[in-house]
Order: sequence, then structure tokens, then C-alpha cells
Amino acid sequence: MSTEGFSHLRVEYGDVPLARTDLPPDPFDLFRRWLQEAAAAGVNEPNGMALATVDADGQPHCRILLLKTLDARGFTFFTNQHSAKGGQLDANPRAAATFWWPRPRNRQVRITGTTELVEPEVADAYFQSRPRRAQLCSAASPQSRVVADRDELERRVDALARTVGDGPVPRPAHWGGYRLVPAAIEFWQGRDGRLHDRFRFRREGVGWAVDRLAP
Repeated sequence: MSTEGFSHLRVEYGDVPLARTDLPPDPFDLFRRWLQEAAAAGVNEPNGMALATVDADGQPHCRILLLKTLDARGFTFFTNQHSAKGGQLDANPRAAATFWWPRPRNRQVRITGTTELVEPEVADAYFQSRPRRAQLCSAASPQSRVVADRDELERRVDALARTVGDGPVPRPAHWGGYRLVPAAIEFWQGRDGRLHDRFRFRREGVGWAVDRLAP
């Protein structure tokens, strides 16, 4: 059996440091700054994150989705609650998320914590802010379920469009948002020679404790 190697796919990350003196007291402030810098550098969908969940058998699952809102409570994304990820989060609310921004500074942010459903009015506001086609598709799709073919999906969307006509698309009761409430947030700054800078913020009372981690 032949083996294909990828060790030649290597880049140096530069040597821009992340020092303890660069860290604000609130990790959300640093996260916002890093995301804004990635967006300004032209990173495609800088709010994209890998979300990891665990099913009832202990099997981890990971997928890319988009962060939609951020506040002092946590990181919010939206989905069909009947989807695979929704079922996993309902059974086990613990989750982890990772952001990766290769530009401009080769940075990574890792978040671990627990999820909670957002308030219905928050889900309503976000759903109505989406393009109408996205509303129809997310309302009609039986996310994560087996379907016969793409025609079935398109028929579902067309049927819903005919039902609502020119009226608003109602948000399905099973479509909403999850807020990832962090217990820890780690900031990773790539450095030359793989001697990276890593700092982890840990919840401690009403504030945060900070540790430097070895790369």
C-alpha cells in the first residue's frame, strides 16, 4: 500500500509575538479585535468556525458553520434543532469551537464550554434578517435527514413558497439559536520554528484567570 506524505506542505508563520502584556482583561475584547483584523485582511468568512459535539455513543462530530452574534454571554450560531448537531447538543450541551485565521497573523482561537438555547425573540429577529430564499430553504429542509435526491429538497422549498405567497416566512419552532457559553478561551499565535504563543483564559468567579501554555 502506498503512502502519500504531506510533510513538504510547510510554511513559517512569521515571528509576531503575543505577549501577556498584549492581553486585555476580557477575552471577548481580544477575540473581537482578531476577528476584525482577519476581516480587514480579506479572510473569507472570518466568522466561520469548526463546531465539535458528541453524540450519545461518545462519537465526536465536527462541522464548519458561522458565528452570527457575540455578546458578554457567549458565541451564538443558528440551526435546525432537529438536525444531528441539534440532537447532540440537546443530549449533551458541552461543545467546542475553533476559529482559524491564516491572514494576516496566522491565528487560532479555541473555545470550550456549554451551550444553551437563545431566547425565541432572538431567533425570530435573526431569522427575519436573513434573505428570503435562505428563510425558505432552512424552513423547508429536514436537515440531516436522508432524502431521495435534490428534487425532493427543491419541491419542499417550492411548496413552502407557494403556501406563504408574498407573506412573511414563519420561523419554524424547531429552528433557533445556540449560545456557546465559554468556560475557557485559548488564543494561539503562530511563531517561527513552531514555538507558538498560547494563552488560555479560564472562567474564575466573575472574571478570568490566564495561563500561558507550551506549544
